[in-house]
Amino acid sequence: MIKYNSTRGSQQEKTAAQAVIQGIAEDKGLYVPDQIPALDVSPEALKDATYQEIAEKVISAFFTDYTAEEMKACVYGAYDDKFEEKTIAPLVKAGDAYFLELYHGRTAAFKDMALSILPYLLTTALKKEKEDKKICILTATSGDTGKAALEGFADVAGTEIVVFYPNQGVSQVQERQMVTQEGDNTAVFAINGNFDDAQTGVKLIFNDSAFAEELAAKGVKLSSANSINIGRLVPQVAYYVYAYVQLLKQGAVKPGEKINVVVPTGNFGNILAAYYAKQMGIPMGKLICASNENNVLTDFIRTGEYNINRDFYLTNSPSMDILISSNLERLLYHLSGNDGAEIKSLMEQLDKNKVYRVNEKIRSGLADFEAGYADMTDTNQAIGNMYEENGYLMDTHTAVAYKVYQDYKKETGDETVAVIASTASAYKFADSVAESLGLPVAEDGFANLRALHEKTGVRVPKGLEGLEEKPVRHTGVLEKDEMKDAVLKFILRY
Repeated sequence: MIKYNSTRGSQQEKTAAQAVIQGIAEDKGLYVPDQIPALDVSPEALKDATYQEIAEKVISAFFTDYTAEEMKACVYGAYDDKFEEKTIAPLVKAGDAYFLELYHGRTAAFKDMALSILPYLLTTALKKEKEDKKICILTATSGDTGKAALEGFADVAGTEIVVFYPNQGVSQVQERQMVTQEGDNTAVFAINGNFDDAQTGVKLIFNDSAFAEELAAKGVKLSSANSINIGRLVPQVAYYVYAYVQLLKQGAVKPGEKINVVVPTGNFGNILAAYYAKQMGIPMGKLICASNENNVLTDFIRTGEYNINRDFYLTNSPSMDILISSNLERLLYHLSGNDGAEIKSLMEQLDKNKVYRVNEKIRSGLADFEAGYADMTDTNQAIGNMYEENGYLMDTHTAVAYKVYQDYKKETGDETVAVIASTASAYKFADSVAESLGLPVAEDGFANLRALHEKTGVRVPKGLEGLEEKPVRHTGVLEKDEMKDAVLKFILRY
C-alpha cells in the first residue's frame, strides 16, 4: 500500500484517505507518496479507454486504500455531464502543437478537472476514517481554484468552504463567478494584498495549533482544496496519461515515442502532475515550465536559486501572478532522495531570507525541465497570431505557454511532438483576448465577452452565460490579518 509522508520529514505516515482529510502535514510540509506507482498497463493498451477509465486506473494506483467500488463511484460521480465535452478533455491540433483543453467543466478552467472529484474523494475518506467532525475547507485562489472549489463543495453535507482571493487581482469574470456563488456552506472574501498574501494567510491558519484545538472543540476540522492537498494533485496526473493515449490514437506518435509537455503554471501543481505521469512511465522528454513576468520559476529552473526578492507584477494572466510556488516543495523532496531535513531547511531559508539555493543532487534532477516566460505584449501577440493563422482561440495563460514553446523551439530546434496544457476558456479573460484580436475594448468585461463571441463564434461556456445577471452574495473585503477571525465568525454563524 502506498503511504504518504511529509516533505519536511515528519515520521507520521498517512494513508491516502488520511492525507486527503488532513490537507497539510502537522510539520507544515506537504504530503507526497512514498513511491510513484508505475502504470500497470501500456499506454497503447488504453487507446479505446474513456477518460473515466483512465482516471480510475491512474488515481487508484496512487490511492491504494480506496476500494475499487469507492474509486469508481468517485470517478464517475465527478466526470459526468458537468463537463460540456463528452471526452472531458479534448486534444486539439492547432499550429505546430496539440492543445489539451482542460476547461470544459462548470467553471471553464482546468481546476475543474481535480476539484470535481475532490469532494467525492474527501467525503469517501471521511466515511473510511469514521471522522465525525465537520470539515471546513480553506482555499486561497489566484482566480480559478476558488470558483472550482466552491462549485465542487457547495451544499456538500458535512463541509464548509471559505475562499480568499486577492482584491483587484483576478479578472472581472473570475471575481463575478466567485461572489455570485450559491450554497449555504460557502463564504468568499477579497483580501487587500496579492495571491501570495492570501496563500500565506491560509497556511498560517493551518499551522495555528491553538486555533485547530479551538475548532476541534466546536466539532470542526480544517482541510484544503488548494493543490497543497494531495487529493487535488493526483487527479491531474490522469489527464497527461490521457493526452498521450490520444496522441497514440490519432497516430501523432508511435508507441514509446517521447512527447514534450508545456504547462503555464504559477503554483507548480499542474506541471508536477506531468512529472508524476512521466515517473509512472508515460514517455516524455522535456517538461517546459511557462511563466509570465512573475518568472521566479524560470529563474529557478535555469539557475537552481529560488529568490522572491523581486517585484510582483499584476498581469493579464492573473492565475500565474504568484511568487511562492507551493508545489515546487514536492518536486524538491523527490529530487533530494526524500530528504525531509533538507527540504525543511530550504523552506525555512525561504521564510527567513526569501531565497534558497538547491544542492547539486536536486539541481541535476531538474534536467527534465526547461523554462521560459512571456510578458503581456508577447502574450497578446501570441493570441492574435494563433487566431489569425489557425482560427484557434487561446486564453492568456495558454498563450503564455505557446509563446514559451515557440521560443524553446527556436532556441533548440527540438521538433518533438508537444502537448500544451490549455488551462482556461478565452472568455474568462475576454478583455485581454478581445484586445489581442484587435477589437475595441470596453470597460465592462461582459461586453468584451459578447464582442469576442460575435467575432469568433466560439461557444461561450454554460457556466459563464448570464453570469452578469446573477445576484452578488459575497461582498466581504479583509485585511490580511483578519482572515482567521473571518473563518471563525463564518463557522460560528449559526
